[in-house]
Amino acid sequence: MELAVIILLFLVGIVFIVKGGDYFVDAASWIAEVSGIPKLIIGATIVSLATTLPEMLVSVMAAAKGSVDMAIGNAVGSVTANIGLIMGISLVCMPAVIKRGDYLIKSVLMLAAAGLIVVSGFRGQTDMMISAVLIVIFIIFLGENIASAKRSMKAEAEGAARKKISGRKEIIVNLVKFAVGAVGIVWGADLLVDNGSALAAMVGIPERVIGVTIIAVGTSLPELITTITAILKKQSSLSVGNILGANIIDLTLILPLSAFVSGKPLPIAETSARLDLPACLIVGCIAVIPAMISQKFRRWQGILLLAAYTCYLFLTLRAV
Repeated sequence: MELAVIILLFLVGIVFIVKGGDYFVDAASWIAEVSGIPKLIIGATIVSLATTLPEMLVSVMAAAKGSVDMAIGNAVGSVTANIGLIMGISLVCMPAVIKRGDYLIKSVLMLAAAGLIVVSGFRGQTDMMISAVLIVIFIIFLGENIASAKRSMKAEAEGAARKKISGRKEIIVNLVKFAVGAVGIVWGADLLVDNGSALAAMVGIPERVIGVTIIAVGTSLPELITTITAILKKQSSLSVGNILGANIIDLTLILPLSAFVSGKPLPIAETSARLDLPACLIVGCIAVIPAMISQKFRRWQGILLLAAYTCYLFLTLRAV
């Protein structure tokens, strides 16, 4: 297959994922809004699950096809891109005062999962024990969100107003968006994995590099779109809540699922253990630790995150 065709199909895959993710997020958000769920909970659960579906499918498909480096690179690289690039942009454009209680548990869970994956890098693989602990962290995350939703919805001042359904047409439109979005993401993920692997083989770039750069950023585009929309609408809780929730899901669900699909522990390449996994933990610490201390997301954090992500990309490309 010619290089031009591979690149074209790769780009088509990204378009399918982005547009499919757009439809999926719109429909998922509508479902959440008509149920009266608060925006922070929408961001950290419904929208996060919707926007992480591309990463999940790409990594699981890659693991099933034996492209383990791409599976790990995409999952971890997406988190690094979410924090370093997307959250960096969000904080530069929209620094905010926060309630520590709204973010503390999510921040701790995200850093715990990232730290555990760094440990698995030292061990050379993500084995079943580590996968089980990651699943437990994911269950704690869901449980905390459900409990938080119940608390928020009891307080009328903090609860979100339930959106009224205007008619049958609105229901049909959103259900169609949900289905079309899901199909677009699945097809896009398949094209992305197949042609990403072919591109890596043809050009001589390691699958890991393709995974942590082009594919990771490509599958993170739904989060970027959500963040830009949140910035324009000045909804900082939706933006940061979505990013934190998406990262926890990426770290705690995607790698265990990939290991399960592959039927064996996922081996972690030395370069990934030395560069990709620590970078994920470092940007996570920059993003949340100062905010948990001062109860503010500051602009300087966003600038530092963007600088750290740029440095990471430079080291990644230099290591090729």
